[in-house]
Order: sequence, then structure tokens, then C-alpha cells
Amino acid sequence: MYKAPQKPRILTGDRPTGPLHLGHYVGTLANRVKLQDQYDCFFIIADLHTLTTQNSKEQTTTLNDRVRGLVLDYLSVGIDPAKSVIYQQSQVPEVTYLYLLFNMLVSVPRAQRIPTLKDVLKAAHIENPSVGLLSYPILQSADILMVKGNLVPVGKDQESHVEITREIASTFNKMYGQIFPEPKALIGDIGTLVGTDGNSKMSKSLNNCIYLSDDEATVTKKVMGMYTDPTRLRPTDPGHVEGNPVFIYHDAFNDNKAEVEDLKSRYLVGQVGDVEVKQKLALAINKFLTPIREKRKLYESKPELIDQIIQEGSAKAKAEAAKTLAEALQAMGIK
Repeated sequence: MYKAPQKPRILTGDRPTGPLHLGHYVGTLANRVKLQDQYDCFFIIADLHTLTTQNSKEQTTTLNDRVRGLVLDYLSVGIDPAKSVIYQQSQVPEVTYLYLLFNMLVSVPRAQRIPTLKDVLKAAHIENPSVGLLSYPILQSADILMVKGNLVPVGKDQESHVEITREIASTFNKMYGQIFPEPKALIGDIGTLVGTDGNSKMSKSLNNCIYLSDDEATVTKKVMGMYTDPTRLRPTDPGHVEGNPVFIYHDAFNDNKAEVEDLKSRYLVGQVGDVEVKQKLALAINKFLTPIREKRKLYESKPELIDQIIQEGSAKAKAEAAKTLAEALQAMGIK
């Protein structure tokens, strides 16, 4: 019988495909830091999920390094392993057993109707998807339900993944008994950050990112090369502030709001050039990243601590998964 935990439980996380960037911070990380004080949080490093699109030998042999890099990003922004569980998906093999059981409850047409599947295929330039890629939302369902997650923080575009998780939980419960909660999507005010090239979204694949791990010189170089207002040919030309990437970043990361308003008012009437606006933005972003860099440097000097955090978090997740799997098998009459 399913029993709700004392605090609502959350599961969310990332695939370790590379370093996290400012877009991740705006979109999810800042919110996760707040959530860990209100909820029982499990943060998954979903390395098995990377195999759906990155399964060459060259990619798999660097996977553990990317896992550690992702944990470093988490710790540097303030995710606290004393408050939350940070774990590596592949260290919890019980989730694959649960995934197998859930696959039996989902029809092929239902799996093919996941709206984001087409987006994934397009982004990864995949014409013939593997069975694993087709069923990756079912593995996500196993990730969520193995810890009996109640809430799943997602963007609006990912809500369909939570819906199929609810369907799986409901189907299992009706067939075998009340084992799983039916989790809800926690859709907050999760924004996206425009890329440095003016593209609508910051993306590793588009090489338009400022990473949380970038040093001061790298950040400055990227900011000085940012896309601004293409209609503005000279510093004395009136410019556009609305939709201008440089000012979107100022609004997000410059804590000197009076300076931002001054730059905007002068930009609109052609009294400030892009160089000054970008120089002040570079200073603002580097100021924002300074405490993140300091915390990252501290953890980088203790690689054994990173491994310990992963191992201890994975052991906690494994214990939850083993208990859930045993309950599910018992309900089915298999054990």
C-alpha cells in the first residue's frame, strides 16, 4: 500500500551530456536550490538516458567524468547533499527492472505519441530511433516512481512525460494494487535564456552558451561577441532594448538595477554604444559567477568528496528503489 512521505517528494535531474550553463541556472537550478528546503528532493544524474542518443565507445568512456562534472555544477550553485539526494542512475540497477515491468503496460502507439519525441529526433539528427529512445519516457517514469515521487518540476514542454508516468502508475495500481503515487507536474515560472548568438534558446549543440564553469576571461570574450540589435549601425543610432539579448542578460544577472535602467534609457536614444553595455554586462556576469566559481574550486580540490557524494546518494536511492521494486513484485505475485 502506498504511503505518502512526510514531506512531498520531488525527482528531477539532468543527463550528463556536458557542462551546465546560465540557461540551466535560469531555467531549473535556481529553483532547485529553493525546492530542497521545502521538499524531499532526489536529483538524478541520468547517465543511462544519455545512451539513447550518445552510445559510441568514445562517448561512453567519458561518461563518468561528465557525471562528476555535473555534480560539481550542482554543488557550485548551492544544491546541498546534506539536504538532498544526488545520485547516479546507473548505480541503481533496480530502476531498469522497474522499467521493464512498466514497458509491459504501455502500447507502442502510446509511446509514439509522446510530443517531445519528434523534437529529440530532430535535435539529434536521428532518422531511425532505437527502441531505447522510443521508450525513454518510460524509463523516466521508472526514475520517478522508484522513489515514489509526488512532484516533478518540468517545463511546460515536458508535461507529457509526467502524464505518461501518471498513466503507468494508475494502470499498475488498478491491475495489481495501490503501490505508486500518481505524480503531478510542478510547472513553475521556468524561463529560457536566449543564446549569445540571439538564437531563441541557449544550447550546447549551438555553441551559444556561457557555462557556469567558464573563467572570467572566457565570459568576457563571449559577452563582447554577443549578438545585439542588428538594426543599429552606429552607437549614436537609437536602439531596441526589447528582445535584445544583451539586455535580457542584464535583467537576469546584473544586480545593479539602476545601472541597467540607465543603460536602457541611453540605448533607446543612441547615447551609449554596444561596447559599454557589453563591458558592464561582462562585469555583472562575472560578479554573479564569482561565488559559484569559489565553491566549485573548493570541491574540485576534493575529488574524493565528489565520489563520496555520488556513492552515498546512489546508496540512498538504491535503498528506496529496492524497497519499491520488492513491493511491486509482491503485488504482482512474482515474489
